[in-house]
Amino acid sequence: MSKNSPAKPAAKYRRVVLKLSGEVLRGQSGDPIDADVLERVSSEIKAIHELGVQVGVVIGGGNIFRGLSGEKRGVDRTTGDYMGMLATVINSLALMDCLEKMGVITRVQSAIPMNQIAEPFIPRRAVRHLEKGRVVIFAAGTGNPYFSTDTAAALRASEIRADIIFKATKVDGVYNKDPKKFPDAVRYDSLTFGDALRQRLNVMDSTAFSQCMDNNVPILVFDLTAPGSIRRAVLGEQVGTLVHN
Repeated sequence: MSKNSPAKPAAKYRRVVLKLSGEVLRGQSGDPIDADVLERVSSEIKAIHELGVQVGVVIGGGNIFRGLSGEKRGVDRTTGDYMGMLATVINSLALMDCLEKMGVITRVQSAIPMNQIAEPFIPRRAVRHLEKGRVVIFAAGTGNPYFSTDTAAALRASEIRADIIFKATKVDGVYNKDPKKFPDAVRYDSLTFGDALRQRLNVMDSTAFSQCMDNNVPILVFDLTAPGSIRRAVLGEQVGTLVHN
């Protein structure tokens, strides 16, 4: 680095798991994977990767197929959940392709063996990839039906000893009640796990939430649609709602 080059800002977190809803990839065009949205999300991941942050990603499959929705249409729940897991693999490959075209070396690790398109999930190998500066995308959920990708994110964060889970959503944090229904809803800057439980706040599903609480993995809930929000979160700026012990 030359003397005139600006120093990189210091990231607050060394290793993060970014949890993305599959729905965020669906743009206004109505396509399950919108090219512009995919590129914007990839650019945000690249920006924090360039700060030296080790990045793991868990992405849902709701833009393609959601197991619970399939059950309402007569699809067996177990079969529907496996279909949803395969949808997360499609999203993961799309994200990997976009990141690698931006020069970010990326690996997809799947909880369901599919060796021709993804590595198997092996915690030590995932950590090694992260230490070598590669982004790792964790696909196929936990590999088991009846568990959400929220739970997969909590599990992977615990396994790779991530500092925090970034839950990037379409809302700008956790509120005391639904802000879409109640104009007087109040957003929290910070919450303890105990407070969230007592108030029955919908931070993550109960299994994922318990996993994070038991393993002391904080959760930051913020709005992905706000430009630069992931980078601001990594730098420790006030973004969204932090849930912690």
